Amino acid sequence: MSKKKGLSAEEKRARMMQIFFETKDVFQLKDLEKIAPKEKGITAMSVKEVLQSLVDDGMVDCERIGTSNYYWAFPSKALHARKRKLEALESQLSEGSQKHANLQKSIEKAKIGRHETEERTMLAKELSSLRDQREQLKAEVEKYKECDPQVVEEMRQANKVAKEAANRWTGSQSLPCSLSVVLPEFCHFLEFIEPVLKAMHIILPLCLTHTSDNIFAIKSWAKRKFGLEENKIDKNFGIPEDFDYID
Repeated sequence: MSKKKGLSAEEKRARMMQIFFETKDVFQLKDLEKIAPKEKGITAMSVKEVLQSLVDDGMVDCERIGTSNYYWAFPSKALHARKRKLEALESQLSEGSQKHANLQKSIEKAKIGRHETEERTMLAKELSSLRDQREQLKAEVEKYKECDPQVVEEMRQANKVAKEAANRWTGSQSLPCSLSVVLPEFCHFLEFIEPVLKAMHIILPLCLTHTSDNIFAIKSWAKRKFGLEENKIDKNFGIPEDFDYID
């Protein structure tokens, strides 16, 4: 023979409520532990758990009198409890229906002007392509991001040296004294010639307004030091081809 299937939790709760409704009496826990197994097939070990779940849900009342707990439940209260639960569920259903209607309206409104057309498809593809390009450019910028501070700092230092040197050249009255002070610093400055070539445009144009001697001296030194051709020096530093001493 197959083993008899036990009662589910809901079946136990329903049968426990039957005890209260049929007798319309008040019970202690020990009374229900005797009645429930005999009349409703609820095991004595599970009576307390089932009873407590009904109390927690407000389906059974419990009152402590002295040292004992007394339990009761009447059909009228159960009916009112069901009505309240039904009203709560109906309210939730109404709210849900209203939200659904509002969402449906929003969807219909959002669809206006968004019908699939050839132009819309083309624009969508273009937008996708532009977004891809943006991501590629962002990745490219990110790749060189770590190098930026160093390059900026080198340019800043080069500009500082160039400015100080230019100030000395423009304020010098004696060529030998000027060169003895300026050329060592200018030599150090030209070590940065590759990354800071643009910064060098500050130097010689400033000198053009003061003395030709310093210009020719520096050009001569640069040709000997770096093996640069004169026309390249003139081109890189903005020196006119017809530059000469002022008569």
